[in-house]
Amino acid sequence: MLDINPILLAVTIIVFLILIAVLNSWLYRPLFAYMEKRDADIKNDLNEAGSTDDDVAALKAEAQSIINEAKRTVSELREKVIADARDLANSKIDAKRAELADKYSEFETSLSEEREQIKVALLSQMPLYKEAVKAKFSQI
Repeated sequence: MLDINPILLAVTIIVFLILIAVLNSWLYRPLFAYMEKRDADIKNDLNEAGSTDDDVAALKAEAQSIINEAKRTVSELREKVIADARDLANSKIDAKRAELADKYSEFETSLSEEREQIKVALLSQMPLYKEAVKAKFSQI
């Protein structure tokens, strides 16, 4: 029935061991080396992605600080321009007030001169008015 042949058994074990040694050197070691390299590459890529996220966060923070600085500068410039415009407007208002005060004083002077001229003219015409009033009273 079943006969075990020791020579055939020994040859089969030797062929099996040779096959395992050949498969180990040609298939398993390169396959394990490739898998380890792939795992290392994945870890490296994940680390680079993490550092890229850190870089992106740093760049966003830097951009935000630049934007904040620009807003502050614009605010300062706006305040300066508004203050300059206010000073210019106030100086123009003061100049116009001074000009109007001069014109008012000239007007008062000319008005008083004109009043004096009218007064002199009325006083010079006073005898005529007296005679006209006397003539009216005499007619009544």
